[in-house]
Amino acid sequence: MPLNIEEYAVIGDTHTAALVGSDGSIDWLCLPRFDSASMFGALLGDENHGRWLLAPEASVHGHHGVTSTRSYIPNTFTLVTRWVTPTGEVEVTDVMPVGDRRADIVRRVRGITGTVVMHVDLRFRFDYANAMPWIRQMPGKGHHELIAVAGPDAVVVRGPRLHAEDHNHTAEFTVSAGETVDQTMAWYSSHREPPVPIKVTKRIRETTKWWQRWASAGSVSPEYSDVVRRSLLVLRALTHEDTGGIVAAATTSLPEDFGGSRNWDYRFVWLRDASLTLHVLLDHGFVGEADSWRNWLLRAIAGDPADVQIMYGLAGERRLEEWDVPSLPGYQGASPVRVGNAAYTQYQGDVFGEVMIALRAARQRGTEEPDFSWPVQRALMSFVEENWQRPDRGIWEIRGPERHFTHSKVMLWAALDCAISAVRDFGLAGPVERWEKLREQLRDEIEAKGFDQKRNTYTQYYGSDGVDASLLQLSHVGYIAADDPRMLGTVAAIEAELLEGGLLLRYRSESGVDGLPAGENPFLACSFWLVEQYAMSERLDDARELMDRLVGYANDVGLLSEEYDVGNSRQAGNTPQALTHLTLVRAADAISTAVTRSTGLN
Repeated sequence: MPLNIEEYAVIGDTHTAALVGSDGSIDWLCLPRFDSASMFGALLGDENHGRWLLAPEASVHGHHGVTSTRSYIPNTFTLVTRWVTPTGEVEVTDVMPVGDRRADIVRRVRGITGTVVMHVDLRFRFDYANAMPWIRQMPGKGHHELIAVAGPDAVVVRGPRLHAEDHNHTAEFTVSAGETVDQTMAWYSSHREPPVPIKVTKRIRETTKWWQRWASAGSVSPEYSDVVRRSLLVLRALTHEDTGGIVAAATTSLPEDFGGSRNWDYRFVWLRDASLTLHVLLDHGFVGEADSWRNWLLRAIAGDPADVQIMYGLAGERRLEEWDVPSLPGYQGASPVRVGNAAYTQYQGDVFGEVMIALRAARQRGTEEPDFSWPVQRALMSFVEENWQRPDRGIWEIRGPERHFTHSKVMLWAALDCAISAVRDFGLAGPVERWEKLREQLRDEIEAKGFDQKRNTYTQYYGSDGVDASLLQLSHVGYIAADDPRMLGTVAAIEAELLEGGLLLRYRSESGVDGLPAGENPFLACSFWLVEQYAMSERLDDARELMDRLVGYANDVGLLSEEYDVGNSRQAGNTPQALTHLTLVRAADAISTAVTRSTGLN
């Protein structure tokens, strides 16, 4: 069985990522891209669905007296695990080298004290555990080579000699104090020759410096600086080096409800995440990187606005057909495992607001805007003018009936507000009077149909009785002040209806609004939104208390997934989750701003 989600660390090369368990097993890896088929898929099954275990022999066989601790080298994704055994100590460095246009994993074992017997268990299962590769051993210069081929994919593993045992390959080797043993793996297209061996010491050093150089280029607020810096690094790790697209997570089908069917593929780029990433990067001084994200965004939405999707592939691919994977049984039995995401066909009105807000932020920062940027935005606004009265699937991509979600309507209002600002504040051309009239018409409708006067709260959708955590964003986008009585009433209703174990649910799934069986865990991004709202409405103590609890749910290397199971104290959903880390950064920034404001008042 796979480990708990929080027991996995991630390493990556800005093209893909691997999940490394605390037991030393790489249980998830897709090569050469995030959205490629898995080669190691034990995360969604067991070891027979593919893994690469490297750990002390004493740990593998459950001997007493074996402990391990791990951490990233500061401001990097170079993972270092120290194993302490009864016979000695070793350090395992796991890294995916960056910047050389290869797809490599390096696993270096260094002896610290005494002598330790290390164990390797390597099980290749290509194409989501649907293809058993043809494997052959080859002699190498100073090392052994094992080559595995299945269809278009091939890998070469170099290091200690591996021995075939049924459908897996194993090795045991001894490491003493001062000794170093390397094991490397490189992916390549099977019609080509294997890539040459890499210079391990050089590539570890270069990759470590690359991450540290990237991290040092930005700025972080004094509040929660360590977790903010790690979150920014996560966003970079989830971003494709070539295209600039950011995947929502490195995994597919980790369940929102353990044993349930709410299992989705997050290895795609949501316009919402791309827009929020652009905004966060600009706020933290990563102007060059923000340009890359903006350009991906503009390329993705270019064309007929009627064809705009809520999500795309890493390079802007449009067809993301969803299918079930019968060869993988699912994380701890949660099925089905899904590849692709049918939500790409949905209409979600809120994405227009998120895109326009992000592009306005770039304009306000004075970044150079491509010639086609404003014409594309004008086209989007024409679509908004023609479609603002349409119901949609909402921010949560419900698979039930379309509705007039209040959050979506507010985000359409925000899109108009951004377009008006572009004309009024920056001198761009556009029918500003018409946009201003529509903005007021939309506000009037929201107040009439999306606000419950008796309960003093905005509602999930027009005419509904319930609330939705996405309503917390109304103050974030400038629709209403954070301390307005209507907003405070909405916060009170959200606290009363959606808090579970001290964290926020997205909405009450038992209402049936999403067309799925009831049951899911609190969504971490929603609670970070609540932190931001608290900080903006002079509830700084509440903001700190909730923030401290949330960052405490990060694992030992600072990673957070999509949701958290409070009752069982474990992470849930796909990991590491871009939206969770994005909202963490925004929440920390809001607390820093509130502290500065309160200090100034005092």
